[in-house]
Amino acid sequence: MNTEKTSTPASTTRRDFIKSSSAAVAASTLTGSVFAGTSPSAALQSSVFAAGSDEIRVGLVGCGGRGTGAAAQALAADKNARLVAMGDTFYDHLDKSYKNLKKNPVGEQVQVDADHKFVGFDSYQKVIDCVDVVLLTTPPHFRPMQLRAAIEAGKHVFAEKPVAVDAPGVRSVMETCKLAKEKNLSIVSGLCWRYHQGMRETFKQIHEGAVGDVMAIQCSYNTRGLWMFKREPEWSDMEWQMRNWLYFTWLSGDFNTEQHVHSLDKMAWTMNDQTPISCSGTGGRQTRTGKEYGHIYDHFAIVYEYPNGVKGFSRCRQQDGCAVDVSDHVFGTKGRVDVFKHRIYDPKGEKTWQFRDKSKNMYQVEHDEFFESIRSGNPINNGDYMTKSTMLAIMGRMAAYTGKSITWDEAMNSQEDLTPASYEWGPMPVPPVAMPGITAFK
Repeated sequence: MNTEKTSTPASTTRRDFIKSSSAAVAASTLTGSVFAGTSPSAALQSSVFAAGSDEIRVGLVGCGGRGTGAAAQALAADKNARLVAMGDTFYDHLDKSYKNLKKNPVGEQVQVDADHKFVGFDSYQKVIDCVDVVLLTTPPHFRPMQLRAAIEAGKHVFAEKPVAVDAPGVRSVMETCKLAKEKNLSIVSGLCWRYHQGMRETFKQIHEGAVGDVMAIQCSYNTRGLWMFKREPEWSDMEWQMRNWLYFTWLSGDFNTEQHVHSLDKMAWTMNDQTPISCSGTGGRQTRTGKEYGHIYDHFAIVYEYPNGVKGFSRCRQQDGCAVDVSDHVFGTKGRVDVFKHRIYDPKGEKTWQFRDKSKNMYQVEHDEFFESIRSGNPINNGDYMTKSTMLAIMGRMAAYTGKSITWDEAMNSQEDLTPASYEWGPMPVPPVAMPGITAFK
C-alpha cells in the first residue's frame, strides 16, 4: 500500500485551512501565523489543540448499501468523527440509509440535520461544501467528476472501486490523484483486499520469492446473479437505469469492471502493479438476455500477457444455477499459492507456509488507516494501483466487446467516452439504448 508522504505546498494558507478543515474549529480564534504554510492534513491535526475541538465532519455521497456500510466504518474508525451531510440522487435511498445508520452502534455520531440531506445530481457538491472528509460510493460513472471536485475543495476522500468506467475517466482520476499529493490529502481506495492482513502477508511472501519467479496467475469471480429492481410505470428511462445501474455499461463499466476488479487487483498486486502488454478475450449474454437486465454481459474470459511472458487468466460470471468460484491462484517456479486460503505449496503439493492469524475486518481497516492518516498528517494515496486495476478491467471489457487483442497503450489512450451524448445536470435526460460496441442489444 502506498503511504508515501507528500511535500507540503508552499501556497497553502490559513484561508485554505479554514476552507478545508473542520467547521467545528472556530476560525475567529486562529491566527495566521499558526497555520500559514501547513498542509490541510497537518492543519486538521493541529486544530485539535488550537481550537479545543477534534471533530471531523464526514459526508456521504451515494447512500446505497455499500455507502451505508462505509459511513458506519468511517464513524467507527474515529470516535470524534461525525456524519453531518448525506447526498443521493434519490430521497428514498438517503432516508433508508440514514435510518439504518441511526440504528447502528455509531448512531450517536450520525448528526445529519434535515437541511444537510441533499437530493439530486448536484447533491455531491453540496455535501463536499460542508465537510472535511468525503465518502464517494455512487455508481462508478460519477467517480472521476466527484473525486475531482472533492480534492479541488481540499477534502480527504474514500473512493469506492472502480474509479471510472472508461479510459478518459481513468486519466482524469490519475490527474486528480496527483493533485491530492500536492495538497497533502488522503485518497483511500475501496479495493479492500489490499487492507486485509492475511492478503498482505500472502503477497509479501510472493514478492519475497516464496514461490520463485511468477509464471502464471488465475483469478475467478464466478458468482450468481445480483439484485434487479422491476421498472415502475412512472420511472423515466434515466431513473430506471440509475436505480438499476449495475446493468448499464455507462454507469457500472459492466460487471467485470464493477465487481471482478477485486480479482484483477490481486493479479496486479502479484505483479507489483506492473501493467500488461496486451489482453484478449471473450464474453457475452447467455442467461440475462431480458430488457430488465440492461445491456451488460453475464460472463467474461480474458487473458492478460505481461512483458516477462507471465500470463494472467481471468474469468468471471454472474449466472444463477452455476457453480460459484471466487478464488485466486499464483503459480511460480518453486510452488503455487492459494491466495484466498493464504497457503503456499511446493511442486509436490506439500504445504510450506500458511497465514494463521485472524484478520480484522478489511472494510474497517481501510477506514482505521484512513482516519489515522488524517490525524497524523501523513496522507495515504492509493491512486497508482486503483487507477491501474480499474484500467485492467476496462481493458478486458474492451477486448471482449470488440473481439480484438487490445494493448495497454491502446486502452489507456482510448477516446471512447461512455457518457451519453445528452448527459447534463438538471432534468434527467435519456441516454442511448445501446452504447458503443454493444449495438446488438437494442
